Amino acid sequence: MPQGDEQGVVFPREHDGRRSTTATGRAVWADAVRGVDPALAQRIEAAPDWRKDYVDLVVEHTAAAARTATGAVEVARAGLTSLAGRMQYDQEGRSGTVDVAVRSGLGAPDVETVRGGGTRVQELVVPYAGQQLSGDALRRQLDTWVERGTIEPSCGQALHRVVDEPEWLDLSDRAFALLGAGAELGPLVPLLSWGGHVLAVDVPKPQVWERILATARAGAGSLTHPAGEPGIDLLTRTPEVAAFLRTAGDGLPLTVGSYAYADGARHVQVVHASDAVIDLLLRERPDTSYAELATPTDAFAVPSEVVDDARRRWVHRGWRALAQKPAQLVTRGGLYAPAYGALVEREDGSTLGIADVLVPQQGPNYTLAKRVQRWRAVVAQADGHLVSANVAPATNTRSVTKNRMLAAAYAGASRFGVEVFAPETSRVLMAALLVHDLRAKTPAPAHPDDLFVSGAAHGGLWRAAYRPASVLGLAALTGLPSTLRRR
Repeated sequence: MPQGDEQGVVFPREHDGRRSTTATGRAVWADAVRGVDPALAQRIEAAPDWRKDYVDLVVEHTAAAARTATGAVEVARAGLTSLAGRMQYDQEGRSGTVDVAVRSGLGAPDVETVRGGGTRVQELVVPYAGQQLSGDALRRQLDTWVERGTIEPSCGQALHRVVDEPEWLDLSDRAFALLGAGAELGPLVPLLSWGGHVLAVDVPKPQVWERILATARAGAGSLTHPAGEPGIDLLTRTPEVAAFLRTAGDGLPLTVGSYAYADGARHVQVVHASDAVIDLLLRERPDTSYAELATPTDAFAVPSEVVDDARRRWVHRGWRALAQKPAQLVTRGGLYAPAYGALVEREDGSTLGIADVLVPQQGPNYTLAKRVQRWRAVVAQADGHLVSANVAPATNTRSVTKNRMLAAAYAGASRFGVEVFAPETSRVLMAALLVHDLRAKTPAPAHPDDLFVSGAAHGGLWRAAYRPASVLGLAALTGLPSTLRRR
């Protein structure tokens, strides 16, 4: 729970003076869905143990928003409005909403620009398994991932097109505002290698900025950041960040990306700070596009074809079905449970499943923060902005591997049909998908949730035979020896 002496973007105080992340998160989820499913909103508000109950309720929430296109937009708008109405910006004894703070008119900080001295990379090169894949070798690997169910066919098609049209990688005609520029899976390194103009926002920590500035010097683009000691804290200097980005970019088309991360409740705070800035930019600069990476460990509405594939894999388990039967019986279906239960019917008569890949160990604050980014994608798209919001694969990032349980589960995931990627691979793949989305300008899908299906690189989580939560512990058990050897 946040402490009472925090400044900047903070959770609201309750009647007892405490800042409750649980009360705020629960209220936002309930407010978001109230217009399309008031009974679900009531169940959310009445949940006796939110940290335990949120997983099933978020799955229901996802299904409720998936039934109609208008409902999905209504849920997203209501969720963003609820959070914006609750979070506060506290500074020097004054308190108000964050959106008011970012419109305060505070002057922009002085800036410095670093211009890279490297040669622009002119084709898509993906580091994978100790190799640098490009051309036909990359095409074959993309096809293999599609065949295995590691990435969706639409993801493979998008990446094939980037391979086939290398001129798309010349990003000298675009500017990218990266909120959380140093994020491990953020696109900083690829964008600069492809000649992009980056407006960098990240915490004022020397080790972070040494890496960011070294990347800029080695790249082929340019990086602009607040002057003086590099870095600017999104949480405590949100108005200055907004002022910095409102006029930056040298008149180039701007893509603003939400990549900032923090542990625990601060993740919600930093994502809301980012979102307030993004909302302002989208309103003031009509040519602004929005980008984010959707986490694979969430709940998603997926088409029946994906569900059918997962069920086919379940049926064709072979000898494993007999070996798993005793464990299923003893745990009453808690272990080795099949993926996907009842289907959801949309207003157009199509059916879909809800891929429940939520990981309770990541907690409700993480889930809310990532859903806020998805809500912004839905709203921005509904408002006519170009949006790039692709599901990233499970990746061995530092935020994952420092959790022993998750690190072990990732190490054992391959036994259940899931491929976990190295950060350098995911980073380039997801940046290439961003380039595709900006260049191809594919029309918005009929249903907003389909935005997250198109181009998804989920690592196999959606098409696996098992419900992920039912094999998470088993994956961790099998992966633990390898994680212990690495320590």
